[in-house]
Amino acid sequence: MDIKYKKLSPQLESRILEDRKNGAVNPLRFRDEDAVRRDMSRDKTNLLRPAFIRDIEKILHLPTYNRYNDKTQVFSFYLNDDITRRGLHVQLVSRIARNIGRLLGLNLDLIEAMALGHDLGHTPFGHAGEKYLSELLYANTGRYFNHNVHSTRVLDVLYRRNVSLQTLDGILCHNGEFEMKEYRPRPLSGFEEYDRNVESCYTGGDAAIKSLVPSTLEGCVVRISDMIAYVGKDRQDAVTAKIIDENYPFSAQIIGTKNAPMINNLVVDIVENSYGHDYIRLGAEAYEDLRTAKRENGEVIYFNKDVNKMYEGTIRPMFAELYERLLRDVKSGGEDTIVYRHHIRHIEENVKYYQDFDYRTEEPNQIVADYIASMTDDYFVALHRELFPKSKHRIEYKSYFS
Repeated sequence: MDIKYKKLSPQLESRILEDRKNGAVNPLRFRDEDAVRRDMSRDKTNLLRPAFIRDIEKILHLPTYNRYNDKTQVFSFYLNDDITRRGLHVQLVSRIARNIGRLLGLNLDLIEAMALGHDLGHTPFGHAGEKYLSELLYANTGRYFNHNVHSTRVLDVLYRRNVSLQTLDGILCHNGEFEMKEYRPRPLSGFEEYDRNVESCYTGGDAAIKSLVPSTLEGCVVRISDMIAYVGKDRQDAVTAKIIDENYPFSAQIIGTKNAPMINNLVVDIVENSYGHDYIRLGAEAYEDLRTAKRENGEVIYFNKDVNKMYEGTIRPMFAELYERLLRDVKSGGEDTIVYRHHIRHIEENVKYYQDFDYRTEEPNQIVADYIASMTDDYFVALHRELFPKSKHRIEYKSYFS
């Protein structure tokens, strides 16, 4: 099906241009001066470094931001530089969300901070790794692991970066696995309510995650942009990985079936249905197309038996072996262990100026979860090989020359 690139309607284009000419400001745009931090005596807004520019820079300079570059999205077993890593994904989310936010007159710096930070807590090996780590953490503690929650933990707890409540809330509520036709911001009273929301995710799992709604329109834009960024790109990667043919017959009524038109047409639809409103909304047809696209991706890509065979047969037991060994080492308290030398000491060095945080008093399972979630794919594989040189579990990558 040949679906064209849509354009904004002449009526909406004229309205936006007229509003800009008249200096109109979206009254729902989140203002920098309203940013809230745990320590309001620090990181104050000024002309050189506005509130959310500070958040962006805090995120960019974290060691965990570097690690995006070797965390895979869906296709973990391919030596192919053209397949998307998480570092590209967060940039795509930022670009798409900023395009929408610019047309809607929202705070682009807040959008960028949320987008660049939203996957900081993601595990190696994508959502499969997230699932396996959550299963292990739950079996040992009755608490769930979710990458969006852990992204906020990285910024707010592990590195103590005094990031704004608004950025943290947008990251917490970003989970792009749960599509909605309309995203209407839900007011957030402050850090006490935010902390309750975080805790509910640890204890309530998917039910709690699904109930999260961002408190700003900017957060709503990032959430829908997360989906827009991966649905078509995953198809593109699947073609590169030779999982599907370039002309695989995906279904679509209006948004298209390939990455570029899908991004364009969803952005146009959102702006058409959201401009001047207190919500972010997809039209009925675009929403159904997006739901269909996610479902078909699941059938053809995410649950592909060849893709999942390596995850279930190799990655799952490797997670279990590493988790058990690292937990034993944490409980021993030994400073000669890898978990101490590569993780605990690193965290302590980064928070040494914060006297109220003694990382070694954290629950041992949480320390293990923190460590595993921080790993890149390659580091995970290298650590497993270091600790279990005789393990039968080995990853067989598809080479550049296959």
